[in-house]
Amino acid sequence: MRQPPLEPTPTNDSNLEDEDLDQRTATPAYGNETAMPVAAPLTTGTSAALTGGVLCLLSMSSVQFGSAFSASAIAAYGPFGTTWLRLIWAAALLAIVVRPPILRYSRAQWQTAGLLGASMAGMTLCFFAAIERIPLGLAVAIDFLGPLAVATFAFGLGWRLVWPLIAGAGVLFLAHDGHSWVGDPTGILFAFGAATGWGLYIILMKKAGNAFEGLQGLSMSLIVAAIVATPFGLLEVSRLTVEGVVAVAGLALLVPLIPYALEMIALRRMSTSSFGILMSLEPAIGALAGFVVLSQPMTALQIAGTVLVVAASAGATASGR
Repeated sequence: MRQPPLEPTPTNDSNLEDEDLDQRTATPAYGNETAMPVAAPLTTGTSAALTGGVLCLLSMSSVQFGSAFSASAIAAYGPFGTTWLRLIWAAALLAIVVRPPILRYSRAQWQTAGLLGASMAGMTLCFFAAIERIPLGLAVAIDFLGPLAVATFAFGLGWRLVWPLIAGAGVLFLAHDGHSWVGDPTGILFAFGAATGWGLYIILMKKAGNAFEGLQGLSMSLIVAAIVATPFGLLEVSRLTVEGVVAVAGLALLVPLIPYALEMIALRRMSTSSFGILMSLEPAIGALAGFVVLSQPMTALQIAGTVLVVAASAGATASGR
């Protein structure tokens, strides 16, 4: 549910950092009267890359441990009610900070924010419904198939199809505890729904990043996501309490507000290929969070499955350079 781990277009022999710089300084094609300037150029250098790497690790930890800490809220208020509250809080807090000039945006910018917000809502609703039913490590591994598929198709098929096959084997290992299959079919379907949403998010986030200044695109998209999630949240509104509404505010900082902001900053300090390789650690961090916070043990087979998913994602990113 997150920033793109790599470019959704084929690469060439030119330097990727230069390519990132060009993309972030290009003029949006929405008309001069309404187009917003894009984010600051990519900052390069060893120090900047190290800073970006630390920000990536903080972002992934925030997402996965935030998801693990959400287990009690999901049990109390339901996955849809919890997701709805998180999106409302995240949208409200970021709007207060960013203060997006809503009336100045063009129709094309609204369409971009609308599509991205809808994918955010679908991705988040499906993910939290999944982790209510299946272990966190398995849910994250399935979820990661979305960006992996985007990477594979973006850089062409051929021999690179080996990476999704390796990741698929890893997911199968994760889904078996040595005695029987874990989770239920509904939870697995929700996880695949989250993977689909994440794949769409990657494609749409690139477009939104070129259409808005700073965090304005993220702010607008979160507002749309909160609106889209409202009908689903209302299905579980009877389970909500005042204490719950306040408690979820802290969870909203962990997921999605802080990670999104950290990743946007990180991408300005490192190349997308380096970013993608680092983000491939996310399934492993998810498995660790499930073990530490939720006491979800992992067998040797499941650990091997996590390694396969991480290796597949890192390989797909590195081979696309």
